[in-house]
Amino acid sequence: MTEQRHRSERDAADLYGAGESSRRQREAFVAGSVPVAVYGLGKMGLPLAAVFAETTGNVLGADIDPDVVEAINGGDCHVKREPGLPSLVAETVADGALAATTNPREAAGRASVHVVIVPTPITDANEPDLSILDAVVESIGSGLERGDLVLVECTVPPRTTTDRVLPALEAASGLSRGEFGVAFCPERTSSGRALEDIRGAYPKVVGGVDAESTRAATLVYEAINDEGVIAVSDATTAEAVKVFEGLYRDVNIALANELATFTDEFGIDVREAIGVANTQPYCDIHDPGPGVGGHCIPFYPYFVIDPFETDAPLLRTARAVNDAMPSYAVDKLREEFAAERTELAHSTVLLLGLTYRPGVEEIRASPSLSIAEELTAAGADVYGVDPVLESYAAFEDRGLTPIELEALYDGAFDGIVLVTPHEEFESVRWQDVEPADGDLIVLDARDALDRERLPEDHRVYTLGTGGDGSV
Repeated sequence: MTEQRHRSERDAADLYGAGESSRRQREAFVAGSVPVAVYGLGKMGLPLAAVFAETTGNVLGADIDPDVVEAINGGDCHVKREPGLPSLVAETVADGALAATTNPREAAGRASVHVVIVPTPITDANEPDLSILDAVVESIGSGLERGDLVLVECTVPPRTTTDRVLPALEAASGLSRGEFGVAFCPERTSSGRALEDIRGAYPKVVGGVDAESTRAATLVYEAINDEGVIAVSDATTAEAVKVFEGLYRDVNIALANELATFTDEFGIDVREAIGVANTQPYCDIHDPGPGVGGHCIPFYPYFVIDPFETDAPLLRTARAVNDAMPSYAVDKLREEFAAERTELAHSTVLLLGLTYRPGVEEIRASPSLSIAEELTAAGADVYGVDPVLESYAAFEDRGLTPIELEALYDGAFDGIVLVTPHEEFESVRWQDVEPADGDLIVLDARDALDRERLPEDHRVYTLGTGGDGSV
């Protein structure tokens, strides 16, 4: 793809305010006459770029990591465990439909549609960090032309697109509102099913800073999403939709987690009660567990709590409840050790599963991080195994020693905590797992173990279900 080709096509096929019929614009977009740039080629950005490439045949991705760019330009996929993505990347790169650059200004100078999907983390003070977004927006502004369309997919606090992105684009480009389009179109994608989600597991939500931006964004996403588009009133509403989805899950999980802490006092399996309660159509309580991890749910509440003056006591409480669950899990393990007249200190504990959810190589805010740290602080020797994780550096910093799964059968552990139930753990030969001394203490934090497969002399406690001292 040469710059001359991109420039000529930009002049001929703008989507925003061009006066063409939507049908003709859609045909031009699918035919590749509207060059697309995707900024951020991570685990969500690369699948999105690949789907745009298979649809339009004219995509340039930008990422500051030279290894990522080199891999993509070689037809390789650095994002793991995404079904279909490696072959799609290889095919689109081979066809000349997808290329990558480390220079976002190069991408901005070539493209007519700019799609931003970069990380928006929070700081140690729980404040939204939009510095990466700001840098990308400035780069886009340097190459922005009349008729261009900027689509923001990364999650941001409400009003960011209108109050921050739009003015920054105007300042960097010298253009005025109405000469280019801006819309917020939130990513609604889960790891492990990215292509399925992008292509239409759910409708795409779009909201523009003006009606023309919404129309143009709708045209773009209708081309790649089989479930169609839900056009909302404005960009801020679209931002709120994405944030609300995460807030709902965080609050709901907090409810489930708090209910789980009543298991022993109630003397019941709270998980059973939740399951039956959910047969009523107006009840949908989530599953309890050892905490909430990942790059989304634990952080999105702060996109509402921090930037705005309105108090959010429910959101703060939900965060506190979920953040406390790793400590609760460690306390329950300590109680089980005490019931066996042993101490957690000087014991040997193995954590099964360290990523925040099964099958996904992501440890950000994973409950296992806090559990490892607290067990180490309690004086335990902590080991961990995770079949999908390549780097254990963050856990080693917290006193955990990584081992292979086969070491489970060496008889070296006093306790085992199942944190994340990867599929690989289903084949564990529990009858061959011998304790270092006395009975083996097992804490099932996810209610994922089949108790019929566990020997009778293993002492088992399940969060939300309880335990009777043995299976």
